Amino acid sequence: MKAAVFHGQKDVRLEDVPEPEVRSGSVKVKVDWCGICGTDLHEYLAGPIFIPPAGSPHPITGETLPLTLGHEFAGEVVEVGDDSEGLRAGDRVAIEPVFRCGECAACLRGATNLCEKLGFYGLMGGGGGMSEFAVIPSYMIHKLPEGLTTEQGALVEPIAVGLRAVRRAGFEAGQSALVFGGGPIGAVTVQCLKASGAGQIMVAEVAEARKEKALDIGADAVIDSTEEDVAGRVRELTEGQGAEHSFDAAGIQETLQTALHATRKGGTVTIISIWEGPVQINPNDIVLSELNVVGTICYTPEDFADTISMLRDGRIETEGIITGRIPLSDVVEGGFEELVDHKDRHVKILVRSPE
Repeated sequence: MKAAVFHGQKDVRLEDVPEPEVRSGSVKVKVDWCGICGTDLHEYLAGPIFIPPAGSPHPITGETLPLTLGHEFAGEVVEVGDDSEGLRAGDRVAIEPVFRCGECAACLRGATNLCEKLGFYGLMGGGGGMSEFAVIPSYMIHKLPEGLTTEQGALVEPIAVGLRAVRRAGFEAGQSALVFGGGPIGAVTVQCLKASGAGQIMVAEVAEARKEKALDIGADAVIDSTEEDVAGRVRELTEGQGAEHSFDAAGIQETLQTALHATRKGGTVTIISIWEGPVQINPNDIVLSELNVVGTICYTPEDFADTISMLRDGRIETEGIITGRIPLSDVVEGGFEELVDHKDRHVKILVRSPE
């Protein structure tokens, strides 16, 4: 079968690889759609970062590069292994691609997203969604209800990241929020805030296409840091107080510093983004305003299941999130290179596996 295989920096190849065979406790899925994640793009440009390099296999998969990419995907079950109850061929499913050991203290208390051996299918081994077929541990499988397509199913994973961030922040209906970054994670965070009853949603973004998208999907105001002072504008929009919540989905020093200044006293700054390295902040910005600063990583199974429910009942919509659809055969030029050259034009590019 065909698969997009990561070999190293700027080296993703469409290759013929053996079609995987179903195992006990696993499910074989015919992949329909797979999203290109910002993490995938980081790996393409500068990897391996999270992808295990030669000599350092992941503790659960035992794999190193080269490996198949893709962790935001959905498709149809074609074969079910032993000990995979409740699933059958023909089920349309979304994949929660989180490896967990089930034995560490975090797993035992239900915080599987904090597993000591945390890993991601399609990033740290096991297979990947940028392929024709994938064999997946059954605990990663979530059935899609009637009315949801596998295209929508491929967006469950990134949307669940946004939902986790909103919940981790302790956000309550009616509160104001400022989101830094109108890319994929910033956009889904806006949607999750809207679905959670936000009283006011502001987005800090400089790219024209993303500014327009932010307004289309629910932002009340967009602030361009190249044209005006973000913190000052936020205070104007919030009767001088600042946002009750700020979410950093951009991951650069400027956005974190601005978040600390734009959030009201006693408010909460939630960091969603993955950072390329250390940054400098003034702790007094936190201390003197009694800010709460929290981090968040991926999602729990409950977040993932609730995202599907919110998509089903229309509280979250995927309209406006998808900005490109390409065949697997065009994954490098039409996917990775397109994002390198025109990242600001896109929110999410979906890759279609061969029929």
